[in-house]
Amino acid sequence: ALSRTRPLHRAAAIAQKSTIAGANHSPQSTTTGDDKSIKRYPEKGIGLCPHRRSNFTTVNENTHYNLVFLRHGQSTWNRDNRFIGWTDTPLTEDGVLEARLAGQMLQKSRVKFDEVHTSLLRRSIRTANLTLMEMGLEWIPVHKSWRLNERNYGDLVGKNKKEVVKVHGADQVKRWRRSYDEPPPPMADDHAYHPARDPRYRFMTHKIPKCESLKCTMERSSVYWDETIAPSLRAGKTILVVGHENNLRSLVMRLEDIAEDDIINLSLPRAVPLAYRLDENLKPLPRPDGKLDEATGFLRGEWLGGDKAVAEILDRDSKQVYDTSIEKNLELSEDKEKWRNHMMFVMGKPQPEAQAAASSLLGEDRKEGTG
Repeated sequence: ALSRTRPLHRAAAIAQKSTIAGANHSPQSTTTGDDKSIKRYPEKGIGLCPHRRSNFTTVNENTHYNLVFLRHGQSTWNRDNRFIGWTDTPLTEDGVLEARLAGQMLQKSRVKFDEVHTSLLRRSIRTANLTLMEMGLEWIPVHKSWRLNERNYGDLVGKNKKEVVKVHGADQVKRWRRSYDEPPPPMADDHAYHPARDPRYRFMTHKIPKCESLKCTMERSSVYWDETIAPSLRAGKTILVVGHENNLRSLVMRLEDIAEDDIINLSLPRAVPLAYRLDENLKPLPRPDGKLDEATGFLRGEWLGGDKAVAEILDRDSKQVYDTSIEKNLELSEDKEKWRNHMMFVMGKPQPEAQAAASSLLGEDRKEGTG
């Protein structure tokens, strides 16, 4: 069985020693609306600074349009291999470490964000908060929207994924999870985890879907992209989107122009930043090596944890769901304590604010049990 130790060791090692852009670059000339040429410092994100240099860079100094996607850390139902959807499950102790590691990778990359966009679900919100704490960027705006929520898995919500595979088969479950336009069975109105029971949706109960395909998820995420994210990018802001696997898949599918028949083969790992450099039309620029990523074979973005590490994580995640010959839970491997101790050693003690947030999260996790 594939444990989590190896790929995350790899990600941690890369986080320690890699940067994705140098610090010493000359300013670029740009033009304002009144056609007066000024010097724009790309390392400042949206900032225009003709008089002083910053000591950091954006993801790429050759474009003003920078975007990073980040899936949340492990939640209680990720750990338990259950379909989550809009259910508001908290981060586990390992999820806190994953979020901190993501923040460390972003800090080592020297990227600076102007704002963050995330969902209404706390596994995503708290991943964003812990990431920003590691980067010292707690002060930047964090925007939340239901349009960035995970897809609604309908009647599957709360069920063990591998048990569902045993009943319906791996092919059917993969189509429910990863295809473009085949939604899972709908959720009944009296479902134990129906989002209408959650007070945060009390003013939009008529908008809550009974189930969603990726196509449905893309319809709502595209509204948020067009109305909120894209205008910020065009204004020169460097953006972090912290979300969920399927809402991020919907955004990546649109960004990369991935075909409907191919999207079933795209999965995204937890808590590994995916950095994009965009052109003026907000389409991905080529990676420095001119190739697509080796982890998925689809993407022009860069995995800050490295393609090999991401490929190993995705292989582990696939086995966790579809390989019914593996009885043990791969999220609870025998090497977990060794991995946790290694992560703490690599990252060091968190800042007081991050430690307080982590303690709060873990207290809720213990109180809620399995979510």
